[in-house]
Amino acid sequence: MKSLFVAIMLVAGLCFAPNLSSAQAMTGNITGAIKEASGKPADGATVTLSRLTDSVAVKYELASADGIYKFEGIKIGQYRLIITMMGMLTFKSEPIVVDEEHPLIEIPLVILHSVNKSLNEVVVTAQHSFLQQKIDRTVVNVDALISNSGTTALDVLEKSPGVRIDQGGAISLRGKTGVAVFIDDKPAYLSGSDLENYLRSLPSSSLEQIELMTNPPAKYDAAGNAGIINIKTKKKKVAGFNLGLNLGYRQSRYSSTNNSIDFNFRKNKINIFGNLAYTLRNSYNDVDINRRYFYDAGNYSGEFAQNSYIRRQGDGYKATLGMDLYASEQTTFGVLFIGLIRSPKNGNNSMGKLYNAIGLADSSILSQNNEQGKFKNGAINLNYKHSFRKNGPELSANLDYLKYNTNNDQTFINQNYSAAGDLIAKDQLSGQLPTIIRIYAAKADYSQLLKKGWKLEAGAKSSFTNTNNQANYFNVNGGNATPDYNKTNHFLYKEVISAGYVNLNKDFKRFSIQAGLRLENTDSRGHQLGNPEKQDSAFNRNYTGLFPTMFLLYKLDTLGGHQLKFNYGRRIDRPYYQDLNPFISPLDKYTYYVGNPYLQPSYSGNFELSYIYKNRFTATISYSDTRDRVNETIEIINGYYYDRPGNIGSTKVYGVNVDAGFQPANWLSMQFSADVSHISSRSDFYTGRLDTRSTNYSGQGIVQFKLKKGWNLQMDGNYQSRQTNAQFTLASRGRLNIATAKTISPHATLRLSFMDVLNTGVNRGEIGNLDRTTASFRTLSDTRAVLLTLSLRFGNTVAGQRKHNQTGAGDEQGRVKN
Repeated sequence: MKSLFVAIMLVAGLCFAPNLSSAQAMTGNITGAIKEASGKPADGATVTLSRLTDSVAVKYELASADGIYKFEGIKIGQYRLIITMMGMLTFKSEPIVVDEEHPLIEIPLVILHSVNKSLNEVVVTAQHSFLQQKIDRTVVNVDALISNSGTTALDVLEKSPGVRIDQGGAISLRGKTGVAVFIDDKPAYLSGSDLENYLRSLPSSSLEQIELMTNPPAKYDAAGNAGIINIKTKKKKVAGFNLGLNLGYRQSRYSSTNNSIDFNFRKNKINIFGNLAYTLRNSYNDVDINRRYFYDAGNYSGEFAQNSYIRRQGDGYKATLGMDLYASEQTTFGVLFIGLIRSPKNGNNSMGKLYNAIGLADSSILSQNNEQGKFKNGAINLNYKHSFRKNGPELSANLDYLKYNTNNDQTFINQNYSAAGDLIAKDQLSGQLPTIIRIYAAKADYSQLLKKGWKLEAGAKSSFTNTNNQANYFNVNGGNATPDYNKTNHFLYKEVISAGYVNLNKDFKRFSIQAGLRLENTDSRGHQLGNPEKQDSAFNRNYTGLFPTMFLLYKLDTLGGHQLKFNYGRRIDRPYYQDLNPFISPLDKYTYYVGNPYLQPSYSGNFELSYIYKNRFTATISYSDTRDRVNETIEIINGYYYDRPGNIGSTKVYGVNVDAGFQPANWLSMQFSADVSHISSRSDFYTGRLDTRSTNYSGQGIVQFKLKKGWNLQMDGNYQSRQTNAQFTLASRGRLNIATAKTISPHATLRLSFMDVLNTGVNRGEIGNLDRTTASFRTLSDTRAVLLTLSLRFGNTVAGQRKHNQTGAGDEQGRVKN
């Protein structure tokens, strides 16, 4: 790893060296600052420097978080500044003269005003590109894709470059698993299928951006070996009263809806905002699993072929209500309440057939598995922000309390039949699975501009998690229920994480640097209570880690058209809470999920080197080395499948990624991305030694046409080649989508999308490293669908609202399985 790091730095140094002398010949600099009418710095505003003679743009810059911009090495001549920002009126400066007598020019403060105070006259002057590159992250603008409308957060993630979601809901980023998902800089506190269900309940209409951070800065929790995906929700920049309504209807084999309404009211020093979303889910999975068994000598001994038809239904409500009090120009207090209620109902009808060594049907099993319950989540956030003086030090603090309450009732009915179709046996198992998870968190962040342009950020955080999981199973016979103590358990888990960080960054003439260091200590205690057939078991763990981060950005020319970016970060993945519980949970007659109390946290080192051309083309090479990665594993004992999490000793990923955006004409824009990754996994395993290697290819393309009379058309698609990761090999798959949008009026937009037009979004794969067994699977779901959405908005739009994206909860939220 050290030799690779040195090699990368040498390559970067060789690229930098030839350009160091070029700055000597330049003659002028232009600097300035931009703010919104509310006084807030215009973070991310686009500043264009154009020649006055022919209006040709010679250089672009993005305003920093403080609203500062700087053009350096400008040739003698006459210029004009043009400043644009989404939702703001375009600003054009008076002519600017750069000559020998005026080499250093400071532009007076520019104040940007909103497009208009009335929506009746709104004219959109600019549209965000689909992708934006920053020194420490890639930003995906959700509204840039028509086909994102009327969908869910999960659908938006699947279209984001480098993001893949497998059939179990696990999310990977650029070929690496172990991604931490955040909502507004706050962990989602869910994982696996529960995270998948939560993201399905979050409408895309409430999303603004997706931030992809393969190496997050030290300010973020160190959790997530593959990095962090931060989903930023919309915060309406409005004064007075503003109301938005989004209605979505989805038709596949079954119909479902996704609707939301949001409001904002601001008067004087009080701002009140809220959102209410309703989701009706109605989907299916048609799953085929084939298991082939062999004798010790390798001869075929039999087969189990199973088909499961899974119906997933239920509805859910999500509500947000918040208030900000602007006590003064420097001080703001805030409170935020979040509530979520889901009522899932799943049915799984399964038919399995057993075949003997000569291929004749030996017996069959019919399973009916039903599950229904309630999922409730309540959260409160208290926040405080204070600026000690104008453009001076800033302090923010957050207190969070979250509670998750889940209660699922399960019924498993299995009927065994002979080859002739006679009923041999029937059994019934019922389960009650209540879970309560409480999370308390407090954090404080401090930032200050130091001398010579350095910016210091530092902070501390502490969180406490308390989980209480029960699984009560009963064998039902003739209406009488008796406890099944082999599966029944009660698991208690407590965890305290204490952390502190420091981060420094500075922009030089053509060089930017950001470096940070984070310290985290984890103290955890797990206790499985005993029952008449099982003894108590407990474990205690305490460990401390240092997590450095480094980001470098160098402009190879004065216009910033060619840039090099390097980053490094060390990460940790802690096991999910319930994965540490050594319980047994049935999935069907022959498949069980088992916890693992011996799981260890995994650590990874991640390196990336990127070349950026005019912010339109980015090429990246990457390398990561993960130790003890937690991964799903399958063990077969006497023909029964046991699905449990396990540590994979060593996982290395080498990757090459390309992102490119083009706009050949005003009416045509295109965005493409492609990834090549090589994954190797080595570990001690149930069957001896696991050693798998795979080179994978994936790509995504988006083409948009801006037509006349308010019409827009979009085509997008993606492809994933065959890939192997530890035990699992997934077949290639792809998807093509078509969408169109019509702006009916300044108040209304109608969108129609056709998803997976060719019906190729099918999951297929194989499971390897099994004891005398091979297994394959195929999952067909409702990826082909038609979506119709209507978006309405009424009220005033005036800039100046505060963003709620710095709550105090840490990575604990990403580790809940309910």
